[in-house]
Amino acid sequence: MMATDTPASLPNILLITADQLRWDCLGCMGNPVIRTPHLDALADEGTRFTNAFSPDPICVPARACIMTGNYPQLCTGAKTNSGSIRACQPLLTEVLKSAGYRTYALGKLHFLPYAAPGEPRTLHGFEEAELTESGRILQQHDPEGRLRGVEDYFDFLADNGYFGYTRAHGVGNNDVRPCPSPLPAELYTDHWIADRTIAALDRHRANCPDRPFFIWMSSPKPHSPYDPPRPYDNAYDPRQVPPPFGSPELLPWIDPYVDATRYSHGVTSLSPQAWQVIRSYYYGNITFLDHQIGRVLARLDTLGLRDDTLVVFASDHGDLVGDFGSCFKACHLNGSVRVPLIAAGPGVRRGAVSVALAGLQDLLPTFAARAGARIGQPVQGIDLSGLLDGATASVREVFYSTTGAPGRQSAMLTDGKFKYTYSEHGGIEELYDQQADIGETRNLAREPGRARLCAQWRERLVAEARRLEDPLVADGELPRAGLDRSAFPSRAATSLGWRWY
Repeated sequence: MMATDTPASLPNILLITADQLRWDCLGCMGNPVIRTPHLDALADEGTRFTNAFSPDPICVPARACIMTGNYPQLCTGAKTNSGSIRACQPLLTEVLKSAGYRTYALGKLHFLPYAAPGEPRTLHGFEEAELTESGRILQQHDPEGRLRGVEDYFDFLADNGYFGYTRAHGVGNNDVRPCPSPLPAELYTDHWIADRTIAALDRHRANCPDRPFFIWMSSPKPHSPYDPPRPYDNAYDPRQVPPPFGSPELLPWIDPYVDATRYSHGVTSLSPQAWQVIRSYYYGNITFLDHQIGRVLARLDTLGLRDDTLVVFASDHGDLVGDFGSCFKACHLNGSVRVPLIAAGPGVRRGAVSVALAGLQDLLPTFAARAGARIGQPVQGIDLSGLLDGATASVREVFYSTTGAPGRQSAMLTDGKFKYTYSEHGGIEELYDQQADIGETRNLAREPGRARLCAQWRERLVAEARRLEDPLVADGELPRAGLDRSAFPSRAATSLGWRWY
């Protein structure tokens, strides 16, 4: 790897990511209710992508795709939250360091494995890192909170007399029941991440002003618990929040995992009104995050760094938040797989809207191109630079996404007009008109007159899966597992089975 530019001539790169933020929950993406003024302004200053997707709509593999530029079947070997980045993979941090960048991580990385107590944390090439992993490292290695330096945010809370209060409301990390955070707003996780990002900017400007920086500001929100700090818990009238798409009656013709999630997370008894309240708290988390992003962008302005900084905002995946009566991600419905993607800064068209198909795996090759750095090996992501400066209109004909463990794998293929999804469990096919049915409530694969179109899309998905080395089609064709509900959490599962962290 080698840079083709001198560090002084290279743009700074600020990557801001949210966890589990739907594509349609920003004002600039057409949401009529939500208030996201700072991200909307960022979109006005740059280019927003309306057809951006997660290559694997679940946390760890999606983030590994950002770091490596490859799909999870290559970069971790696992399409679920098990697995870690393989040593043979390129790393975004190492690529940028080779071009002279100093690298910082502030917030949630969520890569596995974590170091054991007393051993250095696995930082994947970041030179400086201050982390909050929603308590996952503490739960695994330090449940009593006796060690310092395991999760920096929890050390901060302990120093301020609030250790353990992130979950003092009694709601776990994978529970959809809404509640306000017991923490003051200035101690809430997103406020802390913004504080640490601002401090990193100040430190970089003071200590190495001649080097460009790569900062990954990574929020663990609006991932559940939906617990915005007061007064953001009352920021939205639940009656005014747009309702979920679809209904449980449509679930027999959708990936069975979506239905199973309703039982494993105990949401089948939630009323429509309850979902509206849940969604209003979800919106409150997003608006609070937007305000923290505004603080960081203001600091860039104050330091005179804004014009020299490429700012990119994205989410690792979405959240159904009641769509079809279900929740969370790990499926290929739009609420789960589509993500917001905004870029602004030097060389980026202002006020532009791109309908090109883009994904998280494209960030590494795009940043490498902007940094004049060589990756050193082929990657599956595509450089989006031509879309950012307007030189090209598209970079790919179709976008592919995949997820799931063997036995319940699923995959998606879209050209922006139609979207085809195949679920290994039961061999369920879904085909949606993305222009006429954005809520995906009409599965065209069930209509006899669409059989030929469905077959064409099936063939295209198989071809793309083979090209991307997805083991879903290891034998050259799509597998089909019987509709055995034992492959999923029991319908008798109760809230007592939720993981705390």
